[in-house]
Amino acid sequence: MRHLPSRPTRTNRHRVLGALVAGLLCTAGAVVPAAAHSPAPAPAAGTRAANGLALTPPMGFNNWNSTHCRAEFNEDMVKGIADIFVEKGLKDAGYEYVNLDDCWAVPERDAEGKLVPDPVRFPHGIKAVADYVHAKGLKLGIYTSAGTRTCDSVGIPGALGHEFSDAQQFADWGVDYLKYDNCNNQGVDAKERYTTMRDALVATGRPIVYSICEWGQNKPWEWAAELGDLWRTTGDINDSWGSMLSIMKQNLPLAAAAGPGHWNDPDMLEVGNGGMTDTEYRSHFSMWSVMAAPLLIGSDLRTASRETFDILSNEEVIAVDQDPLGRQGEVLSSEGGRWVVAKEMADGSRAVALFNETGSAQRIATTAAAVGLERASGYTVRDLWEHATRNTAGGLSATVPAHGTVLLRVAADPRWAVHPPAVELALEGSPLVEAGRTATLTTEVTDLGRTPALTVSAALTGPAGWRVESASPTRTPALPTGRALATRWRVTAPAATAPGSYDLTLTARYRSPTTGERIRSTVPFQAHVVVPPPAGGGYLSDLPQLSASNGYGPVEKDTSNGESTAGDGHPLTIGGQVYAKGLGAHAASSVEYYAGGACTGVTAQVGVDDEKGAKGSVTFEIWADGKKAASTGVLTNAMAPQPLSADVTGAQVVRLVVTDGGDGDDSDHADWGDLRITC
Repeated sequence: MRHLPSRPTRTNRHRVLGALVAGLLCTAGAVVPAAAHSPAPAPAAGTRAANGLALTPPMGFNNWNSTHCRAEFNEDMVKGIADIFVEKGLKDAGYEYVNLDDCWAVPERDAEGKLVPDPVRFPHGIKAVADYVHAKGLKLGIYTSAGTRTCDSVGIPGALGHEFSDAQQFADWGVDYLKYDNCNNQGVDAKERYTTMRDALVATGRPIVYSICEWGQNKPWEWAAELGDLWRTTGDINDSWGSMLSIMKQNLPLAAAAGPGHWNDPDMLEVGNGGMTDTEYRSHFSMWSVMAAPLLIGSDLRTASRETFDILSNEEVIAVDQDPLGRQGEVLSSEGGRWVVAKEMADGSRAVALFNETGSAQRIATTAAAVGLERASGYTVRDLWEHATRNTAGGLSATVPAHGTVLLRVAADPRWAVHPPAVELALEGSPLVEAGRTATLTTEVTDLGRTPALTVSAALTGPAGWRVESASPTRTPALPTGRALATRWRVTAPAATAPGSYDLTLTARYRSPTTGERIRSTVPFQAHVVVPPPAGGGYLSDLPQLSASNGYGPVEKDTSNGESTAGDGHPLTIGGQVYAKGLGAHAASSVEYYAGGACTGVTAQVGVDDEKGAKGSVTFEIWADGKKAASTGVLTNAMAPQPLSADVTGAQVVRLVVTDGGDGDDSDHADWGDLRITC
């Protein structure tokens, strides 16, 4: 589905932030120049980079994701955000643009054909707001559409046919950034419309960053670099894990199109808006930074939590996004939802994202060689969220929490020995626990470093009332490179424990052989208290879910997906056929169930729900213990229900997946009708 086309925006700044790993990132024989001293690459031929704008991805704020067109979007809010940028250090961290989105103007032009600011929202006009923002050392952005009206249902006048006069009006107000949307475009060729506004902006003589927001419909990454400074590659983001994941997957393959002055834009940040966990927001921010995406804050900073500010102001992560080399990270692997994405940096180091798409903790591994580093006697690896530097012999691996990301900066470094060795904490097997019964889990603490870890110990803790006992040694005097301390644990949840997810924490303590420093490292896991499926099986919508993520709104039980709050769906209906039982989802979606090795098959009638008319295209997949067991081709609303069945014999976990069919998630309401499991 598409609500209102999302508002891209972007800020530029030739800035490398923080001292981060300064002085620690070296080649095998010589120190690599720090990024701040690395020359920027020459502008690519045929791009707008020669104008000096957006040499790094724009950073700033846009109100749309937090306010849409509600009354709180007004002059006071915009000024308040500018104040917070300065007071909270966001300006110093690189955030520069304060951008207005739709609904800043009244619905009609004046007698001279000029745009008129809404006198209720902006009683002093746009120029006064621009002057206020400029006085803070910041810049102002504005929004309009390459059509006759903008995207809101009321619709302020768009710029189609008024490009030169509107651009001049923006310049006269002191606007520094234009987001140019795609609604009500009257079918005029996209490249033609966006070229006209490019020419109009140039004609003003004012440097204005140009953000093309045509939703990726006409593959702007193939033609927009000579027109704009950034272009949207996807439809709108929303504040959900499924939406963020879908957009990330669409944007990642486009790395070759990005560079200084011409950036892929996967839409604005949702960090802090409340629809995802802090772990998911850290993944969102990490992956946008690795993708060299514009970092446009979409939450109302006046009410933001401390955790939101901590995520948005992490200068080590921002430095990955703002690296002057301007490379977008490239996917090295993604098997089973375990992603490795590596980004070349101007100082010769690599930023490496270990990203876990799945609903349970996963071990994700790569090597220094695989991410493009030269062979060396040792490497330094900096964890950009933990702010800790370790040495490694070349292995890069971590157990990454569900929906989490470990973001590393890795370099060949002759001074690796001044840092403690890196250790990896892992949990072998799936932490599925039946209440009242003892499960056996095995943890491992592995030395990845060039030096041994000394006096190593491991401890596993669980919720209050749980019994966690070691069944093998928890200590060792030393771990040489590549060796592991493996410990078996007996874990028992009280008999009355309700099904659901519960936190376990693995803690390792060890000593550095070079400095004597005592190191404490922890990794959180989630144990799932599960209920065995009933003998014979039944409807999956009647069974507890291990995990669920969805593109819009929650996965609904026995109704269609209504896109918003729980319970807003309708009877499951595919091609006129109504199903009393099943699941209503929206791409991208993933739902997991515990089968306990006791089940043999899953069956369903699947298709696009009738509630969105002729829109929507999806695929359905059934997975068993991480392996695809069955799938459909692309299904559309015009198609009758399709039977889908999978052999899941012996599987512990069954996962139901809906993808967007490869064309974005517009109206992708997917029904699992008559969904059953046989046990």
